[in-house]
Amino acid sequence: MNESKALLFEPLRLREITLKNRIGVSPMCQYSSVDGFANDWHLVHLGSRAVGGAGLVMVEATAVTPEGRISPRDMGIWSDDHVEGLARCTRFIEDNGAVPGIQLAHAGRKASTLPPWEGTGAAPVEKGGWQPVVAPGNERFAPDYPEPVALDVAGIQRIVSAFRDGARRALEAGFKVIEIHAAHGYLLHQFLSPLTNHRDDVYGGSFENRTRFTLEVVEAVRTVWPAEYPLFVRISATDWVEDGWDVEQSVRLAHLLKAAGVDLVDCSSGGIKPGVRIPLNAGYQVPFSERIRTEVGIKTAAVGLITNPEHAEDILQRGQADLVLLARQMLRDPYWPLHAAAQLGVRIEWPVQYRRAQD
Repeated sequence: MNESKALLFEPLRLREITLKNRIGVSPMCQYSSVDGFANDWHLVHLGSRAVGGAGLVMVEATAVTPEGRISPRDMGIWSDDHVEGLARCTRFIEDNGAVPGIQLAHAGRKASTLPPWEGTGAAPVEKGGWQPVVAPGNERFAPDYPEPVALDVAGIQRIVSAFRDGARRALEAGFKVIEIHAAHGYLLHQFLSPLTNHRDDVYGGSFENRTRFTLEVVEAVRTVWPAEYPLFVRISATDWVEDGWDVEQSVRLAHLLKAAGVDLVDCSSGGIKPGVRIPLNAGYQVPFSERIRTEVGIKTAAVGLITNPEHAEDILQRGQADLVLLARQMLRDPYWPLHAAAQLGVRIEWPVQYRRAQD
């Protein structure tokens, strides 16, 4: 039973799914898959965060096509063969009190790159790299990245279908939350941002055209994702670049996402171009979450250098977000929610195997 009224440990209902608290594990690439398959590393990595008390545990950016992986070592969901490895993870997550979520993604022009501990830039063929990578046009992300091929309309529609099929497989694997990745300079963000979308067809130019691809993906996913399960979209609320995608456009997009059946907007930022100066500080992205939540009337998640429980609680108390997602801090401390509860004076149930150490 709770001994305090900390919002961080109050349940959050999203459609017919209830998170036991407002702490989520943000999707974090592990670069540890072979041919897209989940393995023991993922089971232990994700499972330990469920044991650690998070209400939502989300799997990393999971590619809906093999060409949509960030690196050759990324998780995938483009084949029915991927389902069982992921299902092994979802079963353990649910058995330990958390809701399993997955982020569906396509890297676009940022695909076919090296895992971070192997270097930067394009992955050579001998290290599993591939060509072509695709984008709205043929501009590279950086000089050492692959040169993309511009998607034609048929190619866009194939990727829309791939997101839909990925959502169907996610359901088969036992996930209860899907997040569509439209942030960090990956494919959907590349179409949203005027810095990278210079097309002159129905997918470029106006705000309505630049948002078309993302909305088609949302609508396709909703055709197979049950009405009782929530759907998230992660956006980069601003490019942090003049004349780029900005928070005003994010608010407009959030209105459209809400109408299309999205339940929560995960508010991140940046990633569209290298070398952009971002004012990094604790909670630097929280104002985006607050503005979208207030102006659109949709639930939001706050993310970005949130590390201590008092800060997370303050974000919720101020109405700046409905959910707090942690990334690096969860790598440092898989049991952050258990420690946060103690720090905030909340009594929660530890896993029975660990209770001898609780007091």
